[in-house]
Amino acid sequence: MKAVVQDRYGAPETLRLAEIEKPAMGDGDVLVRVRATGVNPLDWHYVRGVPYVARVSMGMPRPKTRIRGVDVAGRVEAVGKDVTHLRPGDDVFGWCAGAFAEYAAGPEDHFLAQPANLTYEEAAAVPVAAVTALQGLRDFGKLQSGQHLLINGAAGGVGTFAVQIAKSMGARVTGVCSSRNVELVKSIGADHVIDYTRSDFTKAGEHFDLILDNAGNQSLSALRSALAPGGILVYNSGASMARIAMAQLLSRLGLKVFMFLAKLNRHDLMAIRARIESGQIRPVIDRRFRLEEVAAAIAYVEAGHVRGKVVLSLPLEAG
Repeated sequence: MKAVVQDRYGAPETLRLAEIEKPAMGDGDVLVRVRATGVNPLDWHYVRGVPYVARVSMGMPRPKTRIRGVDVAGRVEAVGKDVTHLRPGDDVFGWCAGAFAEYAAGPEDHFLAQPANLTYEEAAAVPVAAVTALQGLRDFGKLQSGQHLLINGAAGGVGTFAVQIAKSMGARVTGVCSSRNVELVKSIGADHVIDYTRSDFTKAGEHFDLILDNAGNQSLSALRSALAPGGILVYNSGASMARIAMAQLLSRLGLKVFMFLAKLNRHDLMAIRARIESGQIRPVIDRRFRLEEVAAAIAYVEAGHVRGKVVLSLPLEAG
């Protein structure tokens, strides 16, 4: 099969398309013929090997895992003997290591039946970004119906899901984005949109019950000044190491400032699927690339101006 292989850290161009064996399967695993896979900021971090301290887990001096990619959508090719809920021919979406390939394998509980109202490409855009948005709002932000939420970076992958999930939870949503994305953020349900090129929300005098910061372009003190009394500030994991350390210190001091890394799990992906099937949320796709264009896709995501998600599409015929 064809797969995107990474043998060293570096620029996206260090990735190469290679012919390798299909992934091995365990008794509880599912083998998926990949039809589409999502590209996330975590992918370029792995390609670059940054922050450097993360190489302790990523691998030193080279990546432990040769094939990048986590989000996946496709058709079940084969199942292990202990698999009970999925069968060959089922259309599924979920997450696994090594998704940038024609075939990917992972435990059965990492995959769910794909929502019938999504394409493969749309389904592949969901897992990491949508679960991150859900956990940031629900678990760390403790978002309640009627609260006023501000999402900084509302037009990105996590942001577009966060706007829609927050509306499904009954919140009043203000989104912050650039001029070119104002109409997009309005179209997915934001009650109010602030163009950060024209206005600084931290100086406008408005206060919010919860701020979800996906952008990392405001100081901690500025963000805290925009919180209502008792308000909560939640940093998506894209924050700088210094900001992460400060958030951890403040949370230990009893202040409601949190930084989190999403923990992908079946229960939360099921909650996302239910919202998709009911029409409450839908992925926003910016660009589609072919598997062999992975370097361009990674570079585009790394540049930081993605509207929604970027996906890699794979052809029907296997290599």
